[in-house]
Amino acid sequence: MIDQHDSRADLDGSESFELHPEPQHRNLRLDRYIAEVVSDLSRSQAQSLIDDGLVMVDGVHRKASFKVTPGEQVSVEVPPVAGELVEPEDLPIEVIHEDDDVIVINKAAGMVVHPAPGHTSGTLVNALRFHFQEIDARGTERTGIVHRLDKDTSGVMIVAKHNAAMRTLQEQWMQGAVEKRYLALVGGVVQEDEAVIDVPVARHRLDRKKMGVDRDGRSALTIIDVRDRFKNATLLDVDLRTGRTHQIRVHLAYIKHPILGDTVYGTSGSREESARLGIRRQMLHAAALQLALPSDGVPRTFEASPPADMHEVVTALRDGQVDHG
Repeated sequence: MIDQHDSRADLDGSESFELHPEPQHRNLRLDRYIAEVVSDLSRSQAQSLIDDGLVMVDGVHRKASFKVTPGEQVSVEVPPVAGELVEPEDLPIEVIHEDDDVIVINKAAGMVVHPAPGHTSGTLVNALRFHFQEIDARGTERTGIVHRLDKDTSGVMIVAKHNAAMRTLQEQWMQGAVEKRYLALVGGVVQEDEAVIDVPVARHRLDRKKMGVDRDGRSALTIIDVRDRFKNATLLDVDLRTGRTHQIRVHLAYIKHPILGDTVYGTSGSREESARLGIRRQMLHAAALQLALPSDGVPRTFEASPPADMHEVVTALRDGQVDHG
């Protein structure tokens, strides 16, 4: 797969590489260097791994533009990728918009986007392969997935039908031209009417399955506005200005107001409150997505109402119908 570098396959299906830049690699961008020495990775894939915190240089997360130097050690973790063997499945998809280039959907909470160990079926990719066979027929990478939502996050997602549309959408993401707005129900009462959370995020140094605030991480900017306050919870409008993995969840936990139902970044207090409210998944919903469609370049906003479970909890809080014990 690569020459003169060490690699290993992990039990979860991922593959790890230890790369050592040589004199001819001096001053190459990190993403370009990885693409050159790991033959199965494209530059865009290398950029995605870097953005996801899966690349380190001498134990430090670096940007894609970082220039490598001989003598450094570049560690790359490549998670398992959904391949051509993913089976089409007749799973329900709520379509908000469809044209010759894209499909906009309202992803259900509980649906995994990509197949992975433990989730080889029942994913959004399985459903897309069934309902929109033209995506594969026209040669779209990653079955048109341009961006991701966590398994338990519901809401608006856009899927490209072909590579030209995918490149157009990816360019908008890279340029920061996409507006992403979420609804989040968090623990505790947020006192400020609005706040800016501007702290970097990176892969957790000890637990690789988590993200965390890290001064050496990627810049991350989240803006929050209070929509409603309750006894022990707050409903927030969230403007996601960057798109780091788990960014909203990490940032809200950082300001001591974790998302209710979040079992990874929550606290004992937020878990108790979630149990009292009967919450069974993180209360995070991608409410709106604004971008330019590939067909005409005109900005459009696509919206989706919160799912029933989130609506019911918020309604009960507003009506004071929740028994807090």
